[in-house]
Amino acid sequence: MSEANDNWKAGAAYESYMGRWSRPLARSFIRWMTPAGGAHWLDVGCGTGALTSAICDLAAPASVLACDPSEPFIDHARKAVLDGRVAFVVAGVENLPDGNGTLDYIVSGLVLNFVANPGRAIARMSRGLRRGGMIAAYVWDYADGIEFLRRFWNEAVALDSAAAEFDEGRRFPLCKPDALKALFLGASLRDVTISSLEIPTRFQHFLDFWTPFLRGTGPAPAYVASLSQEQRDLVCNRLEKSLTAEADGGISLKARAWAVRGVLE
Repeated sequence: MSEANDNWKAGAAYESYMGRWSRPLARSFIRWMTPAGGAHWLDVGCGTGALTSAICDLAAPASVLACDPSEPFIDHARKAVLDGRVAFVVAGVENLPDGNGTLDYIVSGLVLNFVANPGRAIARMSRGLRRGGMIAAYVWDYADGIEFLRRFWNEAVALDSAAAEFDEGRRFPLCKPDALKALFLGASLRDVTISSLEIPTRFQHFLDFWTPFLRGTGPAPAYVASLSQEQRDLVCNRLEKSLTAEADGGISLKARAWAVRGVLE
């Protein structure tokens, strides 16, 4: 690979790779927000609908507008989230739906680190928010917090030092509490709060761990797709030897994200 190619295109492939973990994480995030019911929401970068679904289940919203620039992801989300309060639209941070300053909550899950200019993105979100409304977001702690990805990149880099260029922990300095806090303070938001969110990531067996890396959707799977079959087998074998399976063959790891929220002046 000559450059980073995150390849966020296939909804079903994303679900097996990260979506199954983003769903419990989204629910933890909504509980942490403690939002009021009957509110109007915008979900920016909704992906396959994990956060949208959590809003509907836990926050009693009046309405949720959910957007993502990936049409395949929006198609997947429309089929997964069947709720009359939700509307989905294909749009990214550059062309956000206009909330006309009436929205109560604007949220973004696992997206800000992939945005070219996060400060500009937060500014655009602010335009849709009512005064006293909240912007909140969360990102994976790629550097130290996602054990299964850290195991993957450690073995990939051990075999190919050039793989370090594609490691999210190296690519995404925003995914740290100080950086997130500075981003929100720079957008003139008040009452800015940071928290860590941690979930278990248990794999039934090694193939449950490894197979999602072969489906091409996401930075690590895109890297794997660029390798020869011999190179893929070497990474696979190193990973299998490095992971400790439990008596039933399961592999138990953890994943951490950083959450941030702030209120519009």
